[in-house]
Amino acid sequence: MIKIHLSKILGAKRINMSELAELTGLSRNTIFLLYHEKSERIDFKTLDKLCAALNCQPMDLLEYIP
Repeated sequence: MIKIHLSKILGAKRINMSELAELTGLSRNTIFLLYHEKSERIDFKTLDKLCAALNCQPMDLLEYIP
């Protein structure tokens, strides 16, 4: 299982989903699905935009749980 820590990171940085959509150019729906861990996949382009906007590494956003 892959766990997505977007909600935790946004809370720590005090950024809401709308602000993140504006910063990244990603759709609110994409961010909503990732935030609520409903997404079944993530593109490298999306991951790159999130990491750039949040000043983090991919491993900060994603965690593998066997």
